[in-house]
Amino acid sequence: MPSEIATASRSTDPNSTVPRSLVWLVIGLFFIWGGATSLNDILIPKLKGLFSLTYTEVMLTQFAFFMAYFIVSVPAGTLVARIGYVRGLVVGLAVMALGAVLFWPAAGSGTYWSFLIALFVLAGGITILQVAANPLIAGLGDPAGASSRLTFAQAFNSLGTTIAPYIGAQLILGSAAKVDPATISASALPAFRAAESEIVAHIYLGIAVVLAVIAVIFWTQRKTLRSERPDEVGFRDSLRLLRVPRVRFGVIALFAYVGAEVSIGSVLVNYLEQPSTLALSAQSAGERLSFYWGGAMVGRFIGSWLLYRIAPGRLLAVFAGIAAALVLTSIVSTGGVAGWTLIAVGLFNSIMFPTVFSLSLEGLGRKTAEGSGLLCMAIVGGAIVPLITGSIADASTIATALIVPVICYGLIVAFGLSASRKVAQ
Repeated sequence: MPSEIATASRSTDPNSTVPRSLVWLVIGLFFIWGGATSLNDILIPKLKGLFSLTYTEVMLTQFAFFMAYFIVSVPAGTLVARIGYVRGLVVGLAVMALGAVLFWPAAGSGTYWSFLIALFVLAGGITILQVAANPLIAGLGDPAGASSRLTFAQAFNSLGTTIAPYIGAQLILGSAAKVDPATISASALPAFRAAESEIVAHIYLGIAVVLAVIAVIFWTQRKTLRSERPDEVGFRDSLRLLRVPRVRFGVIALFAYVGAEVSIGSVLVNYLEQPSTLALSAQSAGERLSFYWGGAMVGRFIGSWLLYRIAPGRLLAVFAGIAAALVLTSIVSTGGVAGWTLIAVGLFNSIMFPTVFSLSLEGLGRKTAEGSGLLCMAIVGGAIVPLITGSIADASTIATALIVPVICYGLIVAFGLSASRKVAQ
C-alpha cells in the first residue's frame, strides 16, 4: 500500500497528481477526525452523570454531532468544487478548530445545550474534511484499488479512535468528582457543572491549537492542486444520483453502518459498567472502549490486504454477518462473553465504511464529488440510529436495544451481496 501511494504522483490520472508528502498529510487528517469523533463516546457517560440525563437525552450528543453531516455535506461538496480539495481541507480544519474553541464557553455556562452547539460546529468541520479527503484518497491511483486505498487511510482514522478514548477516559472520566449531582442544591449546581466541565474545555482547547497549526501547513500547500477541482455540486444534482441503484443502496448501507457503529460505541461504557457484563468502573470501561476502536484499526490494516484478494462486496457481506452474530451473542449472554463479544464487533466494523463508500462511488467519474457529498449525508445515521437505540434502552435494557445494530448489519450484508454482482452505473 505505501508503494502505491508513492507512485501516485507518477500516474496520468488528474486525481493522482498529489505529491507524496501531501498524501501522508491527508492521511494524518483521518487520524485527527477519528480521534475527535471517538471522544464523543467518553463525553456521553460524563454528560449523562453531570446533567442527570436519560439514555435518549444523552444521545442528543451524537444527534447534534452527526446531524452536521446531513446539513453540511452538500454545501461542503459545493465548496470543495469551487475552491479545490486542499483549500477545502483548510476550511474544514478552521471550522473544526472553531468548534473545539466553543467548548470553553460551553464549560463555563454549565448547560448541556451549549455542548451540543460546540459538537455541531466541530462536526461541521469534520464533514468538510471528509467530503474533500475521502474521494481524494480514493482517486490516487488505479480505480481497482480504491477500496484498499481508502481502507488503508481509514486505518489511521481507527488509530485515532483507538488512542483518543483511552486518553479521554484518563482525563475526563478518571477526574470525575465522586459527587452525585442529584445531591447538590439547585443554586450550587451550575457552578459544580462548570467546574467539572473545565477539564473537557482544556482538552478541546488543546485540540483547537493542533488543528490551527495543521491548517497553516495545508495553507502553504494550497497551490499544489490549483487545477484539481471536481464538478460543482448542487443539492438537486446530488439527489439525482439516488436514481443509480448502487448509489441508492450505498446510502442506505452507510446510514446503517454509521448508526450501528455509533450506537454500540455510545452505550459501550455504560454496558460494561453493568453487573451483568464486566462490572467495571467508568474509567476502566472507557479504557476498554479503546479495544472496540482498536479492533477496527487492526481490521483495516488486515482488510487493506484482504481487499486485494477477495471481492470487496463479498468480504463486506462476510464481515457484516460476523458483526451481527457477535452482537446477538452479546444480547443473549452475560459476564465476560457479553462484554467482550460486543467489544469484538469493532474488528469487523473495520472495512465497512471505506468499502461501502468506494463501492458506491464506483463508475461515477466526474460526479464523484456529488456522490461523496450524498454519502456523507448518510452519516446522519449516527444521529438517528443512536436515538432509537437510546429510547429502547430507556424503555427496556441496553442489551435489548442492541437489536437495532443487528438490523443495521443485516442491511449491510444485503448491500455487500448486491455489490458483489456487477451493476451497470
